[in-house]
Amino acid sequence: MILGVDTHGDVHVAAVITLTGKTLAIQSFSATRTGYCELAQWSSGLGVVRRAGVEGSGSYGAALSRYLLSQGIDVIEAPGPGRSARRRRSKSDQGDAETAARAVLSGRAFSRAKSGNGPIEIARMYTLARDSAVKACTQATNQLKAVLVTADPTLREELAGLKRRALIRACVLLGEDAGGTDPVLQATRFTLRTLAERIEQPDVQARELHKRLSELIEGHYPKLIAAVGVGPQSAAVLLVAMGDNAVRLRGEASFAALCGASPVEYSSGSRCHRRLNRGGNRQANAALHRIVLTRLRWDPRTQAYYERRVTEGKTRREIIRCLKWYVAREVYRLVQRQRQGPGCS
Repeated sequence: MILGVDTHGDVHVAAVITLTGKTLAIQSFSATRTGYCELAQWSSGLGVVRRAGVEGSGSYGAALSRYLLSQGIDVIEAPGPGRSARRRRSKSDQGDAETAARAVLSGRAFSRAKSGNGPIEIARMYTLARDSAVKACTQATNQLKAVLVTADPTLREELAGLKRRALIRACVLLGEDAGGTDPVLQATRFTLRTLAERIEQPDVQARELHKRLSELIEGHYPKLIAAVGVGPQSAAVLLVAMGDNAVRLRGEASFAALCGASPVEYSSGSRCHRRLNRGGNRQANAALHRIVLTRLRWDPRTQAYYERRVTEGKTRREIIRCLKWYVAREVYRLVQRQRQGPGCS
């Protein structure tokens, strides 16, 4: 039997189909621990379930996916029916659950869901919180500088020439009383102090999260963090794209394709051509780009490769694309060796 689940915040709709495509039953369950147990018992009562297609396995269906994986069921990320299918028929949760199961049966859905039960899931949460703190800090900093542009000349000259940290500290110490009787100047000083205080809190949080992230990756994947050009942030992005479960990816080429670093064949007739892959995880692709640029600046091996490809007539952009493909495969090997144990070569 194959299980298909359409997930929502409060309720999950499950459908079980046979290997011949016949729908056996459809049932709704609450999105709770008890509901997950009931869903698993209900589906196992209809037959042996080895695979399940779950819509939104990284959001509403994340907890359900972890539970099904713990029960020995292979969870596949099921895509939605798509716009064309929705135009041809009506929308219903029961239909979406059946579509998820049929996508697994036909092979249209094949990407395994992330297990979310290891250090990479912790890294994902740290990265999420750090990125949010950095954005909040950047936004408040930009607002503070915008207020300074229109501020009173005396106040602007008082704060001119200060570096970022010194400027924030100076703004935190601003008092309304020093503004005299001018209400606009008083409001300006109060606004600058408020924005400076707002900057400090996420800045401290971002540094603490970066420290925790670095310690986590160094503790679990020291070989990856020791590679040239791979910093904690880039390593975290690549690990999150990879996931905790090692069997989720079929190999180096699969991870390169996931990062959008593999060429896509674009041939017709006698014309054989490969084009740039604009798909995949774009954050992971950006992390590979940062690693390549760092290696081009500091790594002699990468510099020698670059010079050799230039003599072959390749452009800088083409060489960088090739290097991103090599780096993606190297990252995959380093992570897999670490997962297999210290005794592996």
